Amino acid sequence: MLVLLRREYAHLVTSGAQLLLLLVGLKLESRNGWLICFSIMTAISILAWLSALSRLRTIRDTPTSKIASAAQGYVEMIGRGHPFGDPLLGQLSLLPCLWYRYRIEHRESEDKWKIVDSGESDDSFMLRDETGECVVDPEQAEILTRHRDQWHDGDYRYTEWKLIEHDNLYVIGAFRTQGGSSMDFDSREELGALLAEWKKDMPSLHRRFDLDGNGTLDMQEWMLARSAAGREVAKMMREEQEQPDINIISRPREGELFLISNLDQDKLSRRYLLWSWAHLAIFFGALFGIGWVLQATDF
Repeated sequence: MLVLLRREYAHLVTSGAQLLLLLVGLKLESRNGWLICFSIMTAISILAWLSALSRLRTIRDTPTSKIASAAQGYVEMIGRGHPFGDPLLGQLSLLPCLWYRYRIEHRESEDKWKIVDSGESDDSFMLRDETGECVVDPEQAEILTRHRDQWHDGDYRYTEWKLIEHDNLYVIGAFRTQGGSSMDFDSREELGALLAEWKKDMPSLHRRFDLDGNGTLDMQEWMLARSAAGREVAKMMREEQEQPDINIISRPREGELFLISNLDQDKLSRRYLLWSWAHLAIFFGALFGIGWVLQATDF
């Protein structure tokens, strides 16, 4: 069973709203009530259709990139999931996973449940393909997974969704590389900051560079201090440039789709295609309902 995680997708939320609107219309049993309900349904349906269609086009039109050769920016990647550091344990099951979301509900009546606790992890994990690896930061991602466990204990219902190690993952989001080769190092700014730091301890500065011991730094002594600071800055720059590059994929700043799923690309495309057609059908059904209400004479 496919389940929605992290964010509620527009097509699922709005489908529930549309059903609720039908129930409200039945309850009101008036011309104006039905007109209002059907009008809201048309607006919701067209927005949901646009949302599903946008996701469909994004998944279909974004080419799949290899980690080692991916351009900086918005990309689509496919690889295996692996832990980043120590394994993460599911909140309820305490089983190893890459990511989890959980919900605890209490039964208030035969068919009514109240959520008493819920949450999800925001720990990063690794995505690997045959060319390299990338850190996945799942914060604010839309996550679809097949892994869902549910069990009961008395009047409580426990549900946990997970991504697990070695899942074949589809990820689309903002890709960037951090590390030595991409480090933006401003030598002039770093030199000024280091000299300003040294000036906070003038006795130490004098001990190092006041060669004639007169208590002040003349021009030649100050140039020696600047040269020493320059050598330290150059050393800092070399050390930073020698640090290994780290690839990261995370939420795009411009609001594009950020999706993580253990469904393959074809299944995701079919899913959004079906939802787009479903919302379009609901839209025309609601329009038909408006016409029916306007022509009806028994209200």
